[in-house]
Amino acid sequence: MTLPGSQFADLRNRGVLVTGGGSGIGAALVEGFARQGARVAFIDIAENASRALADRLATETGQRPEFIAADLTDVGAARAAAAAAVAALGSIRVLVNNAARDDRQPLEAVTGESWDESLAVNLRHFFFLSQAIAPHMRQTGGGSIINFSSIAFMLNMPEIPAYATAKAGIIGLTKSLAGKLGPDNIRVNAILPGMIVTERQRRLWLTEDSIARMQERQCLKRVLVAEDLVGPCLFLASDCSGAMTAQAMIIDGGVS
Repeated sequence: MTLPGSQFADLRNRGVLVTGGGSGIGAALVEGFARQGARVAFIDIAENASRALADRLATETGQRPEFIAADLTDVGAARAAAAAAVAALGSIRVLVNNAARDDRQPLEAVTGESWDESLAVNLRHFFFLSQAIAPHMRQTGGGSIINFSSIAFMLNMPEIPAYATAKAGIIGLTKSLAGKLGPDNIRVNAILPGMIVTERQRRLWLTEDSIARMQERQCLKRVLVAEDLVGPCLFLASDCSGAMTAQAMIIDGGVS
């Protein structure tokens, strides 16, 4: 894994909570913060991959991230996971709402149950984790909440109606939370990735042809990977972005 070489000195010893941190983009973020010297906890439902990540980073960095197993679609479990993260870290100044699942489903196949499940997986827990963590940020004098959206909702993709709705909703949630929490010196921003080629994406959705077609649309003619999101996320977590809130940062190689 190649991570940004920049160091954000203010992130050292800062409490950071990442959702969906066991694999893919989330794992790259957990590693990125760990290598900055932050105190990191992460929530995921996949225990084997998450424990393997924690073991590897403990060996490589000398500091083990705190893994918390939880199903974030359960509001009670999400709140309990937030409390466990606070107990483990002592204080949290950064919350990265990343956990998501971009299942494909044709318009005709969407049911009430599948719609509600998609919004629970991709949007609802962003609010409830923010609600749970904001009071602890307030007690420490402020913080940064970073919500992962996607450019997918801007691309007219036909088989992700619920997912696209959730990702668009994250932008609205980001701006509303920024307005509410700004007086407490809590900043709220969003990151919108483009086509990030992860192992899961290759296994389920992407082909060499589809990757090549997207690269043709990008200004930067290369594959985008999870590590490309680490630098922008560190910047939004750091005091370097101290006057930035209610904003959406697009990281897509220049598609949009």
